[in-house]
Amino acid sequence: MGQEKKFTTEELSEIKRLRDANQSITSEFGQLEVEILLARQAFEKLSKDKEISGAKFIQLQEEEKKLVETLNNKYGAGTVNLESGEFTPAKW
Repeated sequence: MGQEKKFTTEELSEIKRLRDANQSITSEFGQLEVEILLARQAFEKLSKDKEISGAKFIQLQEEEKKLVETLNNKYGAGTVNLESGEFTPAKW
């Protein structure tokens, strides 16, 4: 067996510094990956919520269009005061 050799204090300090820096960066990288994953999940949820809201908006537009057609057929073109319910026919 060969003669044992020891690293100097400076060499050991440098090895430990690099090891600690590596662990820190690895931990930081892992945390960033977790944050990216969470952000992607939040984005996917927002995208789904946007789709649902968009579909609801389109449905409301269709309902409004049908109501306007029904009321125009019944009362003719005009405006309504939503507070009093009074209808004012359009002047041509």
